[in-house]
Amino acid sequence: MHRWFIASCGDIRAAAARSSRRRGGDAIAPKSAPPSPSPPPRLRKTVSETAAVMLAVPKDVEEFRTMPAYGTNLELFTYDQLRAATADFSPEQIVGEGGFGVVYKGLIHGAVVAVKQLNPLGHQGDREWLTEVSYLGQYNHPNLVELIGYCCEDDHRLLVYEYMANGSLENHLFRRSCNLSWTTRMKIALDVARGLAFLHGGDRPIIYRDFKTSNILLDTDMKAKLSDFGLAKEGPRGGKTHVSTRVMGTYGYAAPEYVATGHLTAMSDVYGFGVVLLEMLVGRRALEPPAAGCSKCNLVDWARPILIRPKKLERIVDRRMALPAPAADYGGGVDAAVERVARLAYDCLSQNPKVRPTMGRVVHVLEAVLADHHHHAGAAAAAARPAAAAAAATATAGRLYV
Repeated sequence: MHRWFIASCGDIRAAAARSSRRRGGDAIAPKSAPPSPSPPPRLRKTVSETAAVMLAVPKDVEEFRTMPAYGTNLELFTYDQLRAATADFSPEQIVGEGGFGVVYKGLIHGAVVAVKQLNPLGHQGDREWLTEVSYLGQYNHPNLVELIGYCCEDDHRLLVYEYMANGSLENHLFRRSCNLSWTTRMKIALDVARGLAFLHGGDRPIIYRDFKTSNILLDTDMKAKLSDFGLAKEGPRGGKTHVSTRVMGTYGYAAPEYVATGHLTAMSDVYGFGVVLLEMLVGRRALEPPAAGCSKCNLVDWARPILIRPKKLERIVDRRMALPAPAADYGGGVDAAVERVARLAYDCLSQNPKVRPTMGRVVHVLEAVLADHHHHAGAAAAAARPAAAAAAATATAGRLYV
């Protein structure tokens, strides 16, 4: 997947391709992600989840340097500190590459971190670097990747994040051997839905604008967090219905009305969320190359009509995940929980942004789906215990007569 920029309708310029599909543009995650038996120490910001006053994104680096408020939330690192933390930016420390530049694993004050270095020749520049520092530097939320600090020394532009040991959702979901269960996928969906709802719900709503699987990172406990805020944009305020801006995002995830008009709203993020939820249900990428042999390479065009047809839905649901009974063996039809999530994806992907649910509503639906799943799983386990006890008693009685 590539980010893209549209100067006007019909003038599309593809960004430079990310150097490794396997790394998936992952900004903070490792190449391979074996779970860590004991989480390493972490650096922490001391900032509340809601900022009292949201500062505007500075227009340039010089203005940024005159805004000391950022320093209250973030640590300012020297270039030499980050060079030492990454073994002089050793190739062996590289954990990812993207449009921004290269990401290194580092060690600072005994804590494992990710150090993202801006490529001065890359497509992204100071503006996106400033956007990332501005938003993540002021906001703190359990489902947003934590920005710990930055370096803005001479021409060097670096960001220091918490290290996400289990990599990106993209690197898990599209592996041939993917083992993400239904429950895990729904927990990930709920995590990132909460992150988006938080961004949309502030006094100055923030539109994420680049929601996709490679920007969803997973920690040691598979908790999901949003990363890469370089394209984030302040949403409409004061009775305005939208923000007019040049179209930026990733093919396959951008809302159709945004691509057509440049009118950006929170509903644009809802559409992107719907694409990712569909990818988790089906186990296929939003866009697949023709060489993959797909009859239709655009997942939304192919799958959305099927999401509200239960008899056909079970044919496209990803068979690699353990589904809620009775759908686990695909003999009893699609479970009500799967149908409900499929309907949610269908609504998020509506061509009409006015009928898409808010992210607050999405959170409510996913919370209810998981609560019902846990309730039914507990009831099934309780019902199974007497049967297991009776079977054990019968086996014991049989042994007495042998």
